[in-house]
Amino acid sequence: MAQTAPGRESKSAPPSDPAAIRNVVLVGPSHAGKTTLIEHLALATGAISRAGTVESGSTLSDSDEAEQRQQRSVSLSLVPIDHDGVRINLLDTPGYADFVGEVRAGLRAADAALFVVSAVDGVDAATCMLWDECAAVGMPRAIVVTKADRERADVEGTIEHCQSLFGEGQGVLPLYLPMHADDGHVAGLIGLLSQRIFDYSGGVRVDREADPQHPSLIEDARTALLEGIITESEDESLMDRFLDGEEIPFDTLVDDLEKAVARGHFFPVLVTATAPVGFGMHELLEVLVRGFPSPLEHPLPAVTSPDGSPQAPLTCDPSGPLCAEVVKTSSDPYVGRMSLVRVFSGTLRADSTLHVSGHFMTDRGHQDHDIDERVGSLVSPLGKTQRAIGSVIAGDIAAVAKLGHAETGDTLSSPEHPLLIEPWVMPDPLLPVAIVAHSTSDEDKLTGALGRLVAEDPTMRLERNAETGQIVLWCMGEAHVDVVLDRLKGRYGVSVDSEPLRVSLRETFTGPARGHGRLVKQSGGHGQYAVCDIEVEPLPAGSGFEFVDKVVGGAVPRQFIPSVEKGVRSQMAKGVSAGYPVVDIRVTLVDGKAHSVDSSDMAFQTAGGIALREAATASSISLLEPIDEVLVLVPDEYVGAVMSDLSGRRGRVTGSEGVGAGRTKITADVPGLELTRYAIDLRSLAHGTATFTRRYRGHEPMPSQVAQGLSGAS
Repeated sequence: MAQTAPGRESKSAPPSDPAAIRNVVLVGPSHAGKTTLIEHLALATGAISRAGTVESGSTLSDSDEAEQRQQRSVSLSLVPIDHDGVRINLLDTPGYADFVGEVRAGLRAADAALFVVSAVDGVDAATCMLWDECAAVGMPRAIVVTKADRERADVEGTIEHCQSLFGEGQGVLPLYLPMHADDGHVAGLIGLLSQRIFDYSGGVRVDREADPQHPSLIEDARTALLEGIITESEDESLMDRFLDGEEIPFDTLVDDLEKAVARGHFFPVLVTATAPVGFGMHELLEVLVRGFPSPLEHPLPAVTSPDGSPQAPLTCDPSGPLCAEVVKTSSDPYVGRMSLVRVFSGTLRADSTLHVSGHFMTDRGHQDHDIDERVGSLVSPLGKTQRAIGSVIAGDIAAVAKLGHAETGDTLSSPEHPLLIEPWVMPDPLLPVAIVAHSTSDEDKLTGALGRLVAEDPTMRLERNAETGQIVLWCMGEAHVDVVLDRLKGRYGVSVDSEPLRVSLRETFTGPARGHGRLVKQSGGHGQYAVCDIEVEPLPAGSGFEFVDKVVGGAVPRQFIPSVEKGVRSQMAKGVSAGYPVVDIRVTLVDGKAHSVDSSDMAFQTAGGIALREAATASSISLLEPIDEVLVLVPDEYVGAVMSDLSGRRGRVTGSEGVGAGRTKITADVPGLELTRYAIDLRSLAHGTATFTRRYRGHEPMPSQVAQGLSGAS
């Protein structure tokens, strides 16, 4: 298989046939070596001529100084390379759990997933969960073990660990084993199918015959690989021939292997290292090109019209109706907003007009929108280089400049035939942080900056709490919070301060009470005169407010009775004890007095409020706190710890049941006050293996000791 010589940058034209495209998302833990692996693949194919080009950041990979200081990738980025006449779009994803939304976007844009696992650090829980997600949709997968040349590397142990964790039986099997030099370091690879040595010890790849001792060293692994391939073969006679001792032709095995990988039934394991010379790149490129499916072979998302009317299923046809999706939105300091777009059908052309549809995340601050926009330039990004292209065909991925209204998750289609793609599942942001502008000038810019951040990041939810008056950003975790605040400062010049989160508390009466409201003022001219007597009764939780008129004999003129109710409602909104809204009471107007000249609507409103405040002094007032129904999905080994923690948060566990695969679903009612940092604490408690959701269930009385502590803190 011919390769572009390293050191000479490839300038091949964009592909014209979807069959010549492979869209591959790289997933795995942080520090597993995803970005470094992509760089060495780009070097091997001539896409870049020197190290560091990819890592310097692409037009769709954030390069904020704060993020560089943190030395972590937090954004989806695209690196296109070419090998053996095939365009391989490599999608680099973050390895931190806080940025799983970027990973989900990468999975949507890709047709296959490459799981990157370090031979030094192994597999983390988040990677196992992503494997299960891919399995649920049948996405083809392969595993690459990196850092095979490190001192603490355990390649064989890592492969065995992957086999046990990913639970695919014979489906997870190595195609190569490491060849160790005399000093113990990995010097090359032994091909289990070909039984040949790919020796990298001299700094270049040398394909040679196996040494006499090698066949016996690989016999067991080779037998397992052959059985795994033959099991997935469509030729049912192969297994009998194999068991009879027949040597199955090499080309037959390779053909069956490639088909099984493309169908998502077989998951090859490869081995790579990047220092001092990258090895395993040629072998990995072969799997990417020959084993992974083209866009023609991968199912496409469902599609409707923007109004929900059903439409014909999409096909990956460059001449079909245009339908593409924005999988990532970012801001570039030089060219403005950039949108990473996967084209599913049709052909996207530069300087054309598109219909932009967004109908999926109104609960997170993304308003539904349908608008026509003109496309700016189309580019194929690589590092800091933006290579202009004229068009993008079905199956390909590229960046679109200056789509001013497009947000992550939006659908791009023809204005004559607008379409809407069913969105991918977005994780719920469950860590709230309240922010306030640092200065008046920051306050003026804050609204616009937050709007742009929300457009870029669908895993962030923006809430403007009318009751507490706070601006609350709901994020995925602490690292996500840090990045959002850094972007506000570094990209938009907006400084904010965080402040304690205030929950929406309520007040209610615990027993019946009477109140007398009297307003009598004479100050020359028309005075103010209103008297009303009310009775207050508590109602069951969730009943709301009732106002009853029992005035007899016209003590309060009919036109002023609504004024009393309005005054009571106004005072309820302000609170009668701790300043929180009053709920679940019945107020009965029983008597009052009026003056023929000095009584007015405003006077009786004021008297109604006074009467409610006086009633509160004669009754005990209870503080109510919000209660959320929490559902936790956790591995069985952490069930006890999670239940104990929920009890410590004043939670009531209402049920638990096994849901299969060694996991348990726990439901509990927990005060919202105790859930402020639960997203962080649960991740620590279950080592990143548990997830949870929360749903408001109602308000309940707050224990007196907690209420007193809250009053003391305020």
